[in-house]
Amino acid sequence: MPIKWSAVKVSEAMDAVEAQVFLAEQFIAEAKTKAKEALKIKDLPQYVEQRVDRLIDQLDRMDNVKGAIESVRKDIPDGAIEAERERLKNGSTQSLM
Repeated sequence: MPIKWSAVKVSEAMDAVEAQVFLAEQFIAEAKTKAKEALKIKDLPQYVEQRVDRLIDQLDRMDNVKGAIESVRKDIPDGAIEAERERLKNGSTQSLM
């Protein structure tokens, strides 16, 4: 049974999201490096250290974002993208009924 939504558009949207995440990765990595450097500040109070550790943990969640993108892709039924592209390539015809 064909799906009613566009698998191609969902796939393309995830490609666009993934491209933006890829661009952000280098900035996130740099932010994480700077946060780790902050932990080396002399006489840093424990409560500040805990906040910086939490920040680093949040920056590490970038892998969760990539996993979420992959989950969306896995939810696209097998063959749906190819079938839709084939249908678009051949054009659509209206039913006479």
